[in-house]
Amino acid sequence: MGSFWAGFRRADTTGSAAPWGAGQAVAQASSPSAKCKSLCWVQGFSKNNFGFINNETVCYPCGNYILFLDIKTRQRRALQCQAGQVGALAAHGSHHVLAFSDRKLNPVIYIYTFPELSKLTELKGNAQLDYTLLAFSFTGPYLASYSSIPEFALSIWNWQENILLCSESQPGVRATSLSFNPMNWQQLCVVTESSVTIWHIERNNVEHHLKQNPVKLPDGQGSVSPHKDLFLPVSHSEDLYHGPHLPVSAIAGLVGDEAETFMPRNYTKPSVHPTAHCWSAASGIYMGCEEGCVLAIDTETCSVSVLQQKPLPEYMCKISDMVSCVRREEQKKKGGKPKDLQNPVLFAMAFCNEGLYAAGSEGILFFYHIKGLQYEMKICADVLQPVSSLIFSPDYTILLLVTDLGTVYTYKPAHSGEAVKLVDTCSSCFLVADFLAPGNKYCVSITISGEVQVWLLEDGTCLSKLNLDIEATAMACCPSSSSVAVGTRRGHTYFLDVTEAEAPRVVHRIFLSTFPVLSLHYDQSGQFLIARATEGHIFILDARPSKSFQVLGYVVLAGEVLDLSVVSDFKNDLVEVVALLNVAEIQRARLEVFYLSSALATENDKYVNEQGMLKTSAIKKEQYELDYPLSSAVKLKDNIVYGYSTCSPFICKYHLSEENMLEDPSVILSEKRTPSNQFGSGFLCLSPNSRWLASAAEDGVVCIYHTSTMDILAQKHCHSYQGGGIRSMVFSLDGKFILVNGANDSALVCLKWKKIQEIEVKEAAFHWQSLHAILNKSTSNENIVLKSMAEWHFDAESTSESLPEETSKEAPLKSSNVEVTKEDGNATSLYSASTNDMTWIDQKIKKVIREETQRFANQKKELQMGMEKLRETIQQMIHENEQVPDIEKLEQQEFNLDIEEQERGQAEAEQEVARVRWEIEMENLANRYLHNVIKDECWDAMCVKGRTVKCFHMACEVKNYPLKKRSEEELKTLEKVLQLKKLETANLKVQKENLEIESETVLPKDKGEKAEEVMADGGTSCCLIGSLSSQYGGDTSILYHQWDLHTREQKVHQIVLLKDIIYKVKTAFNKEFDKVARQKEQEIARVKERNLRIQEILAQLDLQVEVWETDLTDDEIPERVLTVQDSEIKAEKYLTEQEREKAEMLAKLEMERNLAAMVLKDNERIRALNDMMGGVLEVKKEDILKIDIPPPPFISKPEYTWNNEEKKIFREHEKKVKELDEEKEKFRRALENELKKLEDSIRETTQNFDECVCKLSEKKVKLEMVIYQEELKIVNLIYALLLDEELNTREAGLHNYLTKKQKEKVKTARTIQTTKQKIEAYVDTYENAIAEEKNLERGFTKAFADLPDILRDELLQLYKQRPKTPMTEMLPDTANPYGDCSASAEGYKDAVALLMKAMDELDGPEHMPNGLDLSIWKHFCLARRNKMKSEELVKWRALTLTEMQAFLQRRMDEDKKIKSEIEDIFQELTWLQEEKVKLQLNLTVQFLLKQGQVELESTEIPDYADAILINRSVIEELNCSIMAQGEKKIASMVQCKDFSKGIFQLEWEHKKMRMQIEDLKQKAQDIVTLPISKDCQLFLTVLDYDSCTTRHISGMEQTLDIMDKLHRKNVKNCQKRIKELEKRISLEEQANYKLSLELKEKLVSVSERRHICAAADTQHVSQKIAKQRYREILKQKHLRGLVKEQEEQFEILQAEVERLRLRTYPVL
Repeated sequence: MGSFWAGFRRADTTGSAAPWGAGQAVAQASSPSAKCKSLCWVQGFSKNNFGFINNETVCYPCGNYILFLDIKTRQRRALQCQAGQVGALAAHGSHHVLAFSDRKLNPVIYIYTFPELSKLTELKGNAQLDYTLLAFSFTGPYLASYSSIPEFALSIWNWQENILLCSESQPGVRATSLSFNPMNWQQLCVVTESSVTIWHIERNNVEHHLKQNPVKLPDGQGSVSPHKDLFLPVSHSEDLYHGPHLPVSAIAGLVGDEAETFMPRNYTKPSVHPTAHCWSAASGIYMGCEEGCVLAIDTETCSVSVLQQKPLPEYMCKISDMVSCVRREEQKKKGGKPKDLQNPVLFAMAFCNEGLYAAGSEGILFFYHIKGLQYEMKICADVLQPVSSLIFSPDYTILLLVTDLGTVYTYKPAHSGEAVKLVDTCSSCFLVADFLAPGNKYCVSITISGEVQVWLLEDGTCLSKLNLDIEATAMACCPSSSSVAVGTRRGHTYFLDVTEAEAPRVVHRIFLSTFPVLSLHYDQSGQFLIARATEGHIFILDARPSKSFQVLGYVVLAGEVLDLSVVSDFKNDLVEVVALLNVAEIQRARLEVFYLSSALATENDKYVNEQGMLKTSAIKKEQYELDYPLSSAVKLKDNIVYGYSTCSPFICKYHLSEENMLEDPSVILSEKRTPSNQFGSGFLCLSPNSRWLASAAEDGVVCIYHTSTMDILAQKHCHSYQGGGIRSMVFSLDGKFILVNGANDSALVCLKWKKIQEIEVKEAAFHWQSLHAILNKSTSNENIVLKSMAEWHFDAESTSESLPEETSKEAPLKSSNVEVTKEDGNATSLYSASTNDMTWIDQKIKKVIREETQRFANQKKELQMGMEKLRETIQQMIHENEQVPDIEKLEQQEFNLDIEEQERGQAEAEQEVARVRWEIEMENLANRYLHNVIKDECWDAMCVKGRTVKCFHMACEVKNYPLKKRSEEELKTLEKVLQLKKLETANLKVQKENLEIESETVLPKDKGEKAEEVMADGGTSCCLIGSLSSQYGGDTSILYHQWDLHTREQKVHQIVLLKDIIYKVKTAFNKEFDKVARQKEQEIARVKERNLRIQEILAQLDLQVEVWETDLTDDEIPERVLTVQDSEIKAEKYLTEQEREKAEMLAKLEMERNLAAMVLKDNERIRALNDMMGGVLEVKKEDILKIDIPPPPFISKPEYTWNNEEKKIFREHEKKVKELDEEKEKFRRALENELKKLEDSIRETTQNFDECVCKLSEKKVKLEMVIYQEELKIVNLIYALLLDEELNTREAGLHNYLTKKQKEKVKTARTIQTTKQKIEAYVDTYENAIAEEKNLERGFTKAFADLPDILRDELLQLYKQRPKTPMTEMLPDTANPYGDCSASAEGYKDAVALLMKAMDELDGPEHMPNGLDLSIWKHFCLARRNKMKSEELVKWRALTLTEMQAFLQRRMDEDKKIKSEIEDIFQELTWLQEEKVKLQLNLTVQFLLKQGQVELESTEIPDYADAILINRSVIEELNCSIMAQGEKKIASMVQCKDFSKGIFQLEWEHKKMRMQIEDLKQKAQDIVTLPISKDCQLFLTVLDYDSCTTRHISGMEQTLDIMDKLHRKNVKNCQKRIKELEKRISLEEQANYKLSLELKEKLVSVSERRHICAAADTQHVSQKIAKQRYREILKQKHLRGLVKEQEEQFEILQAEVERLRLRTYPVL
């Protein structure tokens, strides 16, 4: 058994100190695990929670540890948190106390002292998950904590007494920083990302209360807007039309607590975002913001002021601009963003006597000298890294600068020097760490960001750093040399030279593949480097620098590799590689084992194929199946495998037998399962001597087992589950150390054996010494080679070094590559890519392709020639196929030789067609659904569809009112309202009759006057009703009078009745509209009927005139929009097979019908009738225009040859022709008259219809006015109801607020009463203390009355004497700005202790008066001490009484404030009641006034509060008088205009003359000024003009000489280039001559082969083969046709099935 040992004494719970040593000391609580092992050192960084524990020591958390760093000696100590990862941390530099929390469930706050590192106490609060912030008070034993979700509670503790004083929860508020006021511990500042809150701790004797005062921050522009109370406004504004202005909470309908805090978005502006803060000596707060501004906060009034930079003098502004410009240029050269030095974003602040220090993302330390609201800024230091926090030491001599990148600097303000680097680590998480050969002096680590660190193994000192600026994924140290391999996510592998630990450097880089390098492993001999990548790729590299880290080959395993284990067999000179594979389909693990021989490096070609892959026979691959799924596995030399199970926490032991090989892998059962107390996924690590097995998991615990017995040797809780557990772990070669780094806690832990058996030590030392002896010689040789290697630079050409053996072969292959590129375009991409960006695998493939191209170049040429001949033959066959008949013609696809490619293309096309068809169907389905929704809501739901009637000849149209069918609920509501209205009307009628009877008996004489008033009321009813709806189908008699709408129910009923009137008005109009629409349909029918006759007349008259036709549009028949006509579809209609057959059948029947009709027409009787009488037996009158009298047959003869009979016949023919022409003319006139009448009739009827439509349009306009009038009434009523609802909401909100305030007042009154009682009781105690003090003074006189007067007087003076030592312990420095801070009441005991300590000197015998007895002196000293204790007690009680009285006064002030608020609420409720009464009485009445009765100069509604109604005649008379006066005024204005016209003319002439004067002056000035050229100016200004021109000429001559030399040099270079080209031309000519000779030989061989073929006579055989091939092609064509027809039938059936399914299940 053994345990880990650290070379430092541990601090236990008894408070013993852990002294500083050469490295780190460790303090930890005693536990069983602590007895087994301990810590050597810890490294890491946390940019948060830094603090000074004393003037020279800094502490900060790192994973499970808290590190203490001495600034002077740079020595470290560590304190371990046994509960896991350290959460929040705070340090008190004056009291040397440390507080931190753990991150477990129900976390605890621990208080430790320094340097003893002993635990004082544990604070257990109500936090459930975590503490985020901790802060100590500057004075007093107070600690503030802030918890995270779900409490978000601020708690105040007395850490000395372990008492929770008070706590306050803020749900959802995430604080970012927390601090006490150094001048007053009763003030706290809590900062979030967007708010600042000042908390006051109020004390009432032993009670403590937290009161918050939020600070209103300025907006992003830096302006502070005044606070505006939206819930209780100071004043009320009222609009006579819109009513009172209510708060937005009432308008929003909020009643509860939300109404008090509701704030609309347009009322708020985004405030600044605080980033850092610090307290000033005046109890103020300075705060930095993301927006670049600096704020000053007054904590008493919570007011905010923006500090402005004091204007600099002009020369200082120039210097500042120059410095800023230089800094920006330097930053641009470095590739960063320019820094804003005028308005920097501050992330850290620290206050001192001189002023304010601040820093931010720019990395510059600024000093602000603040006076009032202005400051002067200067730059103190530049660390070139973003600064996250600034911390002063307790004596304010050292300023600590903590950066985001892991570097910590110290700055001494008194010396004003540069910042000194204190800690230089990396803020990124550690990825992996390993021991540098020989393994007992140095270790190397790397972070995820690619930063490599070299550590001294003994004490953890960081010797050097190297930033690779990559995303690292793996790292390993070589056992045979001082080289380090680093793998990246992009697939690169870097090799580092660490022969000099203080100066590591990169010497080589290999680009293996595009797969990320997951892990790197060296064998123990340091011969091979095994790189594990994704997708089962494992690369084997030569690990020796003498071989330039050559890549030997790679293996691809059947699955993803989870873990890799390497075992070296020195006897057989073999390296065994064990890979654990991820088998997803089965719940088991699979191991693949292969062996690497040393001959792999010397005889690489035997073991590797051309692509670089290792041959299976050469590596002897084996495969094993294990019964449990594993996450990690390691193999020992005796075929023993240990695996960490993933399904349950135990370690399995397997024995790999030789029978279970790759051919028949059987499942191997575990021999032994060792339970593990760890949880989460874990991994295993084997020691170099295979004696110890370490396991680690997500819980952060490391367990060491003995491999033979699996007993636990040691256990250590290095990391925590909150930090992600353990990422990696490694043993040193000598077995003394273990490096463990966490996953996400940025901590690297080094462990060392504490207790171990001697045999174990000897075995580990023997193994290391034997290995060191084997590798010693090779290590020295390899390190010499490694040192001689040049440093690798990040340039593009360096990647070509990965294959040095190919560079010599690449040059002679360039010409052949070009030829291949020209011949085969597909191969261009293989050779066009540069080898610089190619992976090792790609270069291997490129090399193989290049060699194959050279090897088979002739065969490739022959194949290309054969393909060309085959292409020509196929093209000829295609051409011949186009010439044959269609029945013999083959399809185009028959000539495709690649049938598989053709079928694949067809399959892809069919898949694409199916996909597109499915998308179209889905889109059509969505469109149909949308169509149905719109149709249901906008068409089917309408009982009256929207239609339009248009005029025939005018651009005028009228639309009806689309109406929805009223629901049953609306009809019931209307019926109910009408019944109530009838009842109310009947009731009013009865009351009116009673009043009339009473009035008749009382005033019978006034009947005539009342009748006149009733008539007048009837005449003005429309005006008073406010609308003309009664004239358009609305019944206004059922409405309430506008003066009677006082209650809410009446207004609601009135709205229902008005909606009914609007519905009736629209219905009445729709009836008229329907009549006009039917009239248009009738008119269109008449027009069509007349157009038929017009077309007949035009046909008879043979006139080509366009007939005016009209029809209903889609707006007039909207039903047509819902149906799609075939003519609207532009695309060709898709027909199924059945539809095509049906169409062909119909076309065949139509053709037969036409043939039958043609046969019927071909009849002799019909032909004769057509020839003789035009196909009719009787000539109609309409056909008279078509009749023509045939001329006699002799008309073609000359007239002198006619006989008498022929002349007689000719005269009769002329007479008949004349009669027929007269008849035709007469009939034509009749037709023209009829045509005109028809056109006039159509025009007249359509114009009359247009007039009807225009009248209907005018009525529609008036009807719109009526509807708008009614809708205006509805809007006014709805607004009145809304205002009434808002008033009710406001009243409910006020009542809720009043109840809340009354409860607060009751609570405050109870607190006041209780406080008064406590004060009265405490006053008695205080008076008793005073009385006791006075009694002590009187008792002194009585006690020493026996002494002589001289001694008694001397003792009395000594009795009143007090020590000069101050009552509180002050810091000796003067740099502390918070020196005169207020003390707390808890400081009474400390003050008494200090006072008694100071009294020890006065109580000495040397101060005793002469002649006084020693016993009396002792009695005197005791009495004096009692007196001083009594005085301190009185002071303390007086302070407590003052605090209690102040607490009472604050409560009384709060009570007065609450009382005032309650009075304001009552006033607001009274005003609200008055407004509600006004709303009920002051009604909005709508009048109908004619044009001219009301004239408004603006669109604003005037105030009609004092308006009266007068007669129209008065206005008309006034208008007449105004018009008369206006005419007089116009006449006088005309006279004034004529007179002013002359004045304007004179002014114009005067202006013209002035402009002429200005033109003349300008011309004179132009004459005076002459243009002077540049040469003239130079001649006039330069004193020695000739020497200047001479210098210019000499400069030009020098330029010409330089150009001449450069030209001659270029000519020489060109001549050299020409000679080289001539040499190359001669070489090419020789090559061409050789090729011509070879061509002649080839031609001879071709001719011989042709003669041989001709002599063989193979033409007959080829013809027979061609015929047989032709028959096979025809047979294939027939079969493909059958297949195609069957496919089409199958598609038709499938479409029919789909159609039937959709009809049966339309929802699906």
